Amino acid sequence: MTTRVALFPGTFDPPTLGHLDVVRRAARLFDSVVVAVAAHHDKRHLLSLDERLECVRSAVADLPGVEVLALDGLLVEGARRLGACAVVRGVRTAADLEYERQMALTNRALHPDLETVLVLPSPEVSHISSTLVRQVALMGAPLEAFLTPEVERIVRAALNR
Repeated sequence: MTTRVALFPGTFDPPTLGHLDVVRRAARLFDSVVVAVAAHHDKRHLLSLDERLECVRSAVADLPGVEVLALDGLLVEGARRLGACAVVRGVRTAADLEYERQMALTNRALHPDLETVLVLPSPEVSHISSTLVRQVALMGAPLEAFLTPEVERIVRAALNR
């Protein structure tokens, strides 16, 4: 029997309760979920790669079959290396859907056997984005509605550097 591995990629700067919701949903669908934290990206990050990895690992520690690693380079190459059959992406808005459609078609052209699975987050977390959380955090507002306590601690420490 083949293990069905899904890849959930992102920058996770920081990982939110919305990300965690998508991981939980994916873990019910696949035998194994690899949360792939982007090592290089065009964005300027609040958290270092090591901090983002620490945050995601703490957030998913209680989820069996979920592992976290850094991913550098093309997503499809990482999927090949890991033996992933699918990429999981959370979709909150119509704009997300259009972006993910373009990415899915591009990934399919590069790796025809790799499927993209779009997951709608729970309504109570569907409004959360890492960008929103960074803005709220910079203003000093509470973050417990958006982040796990450990992730909030790491974000606050990063803001105080």
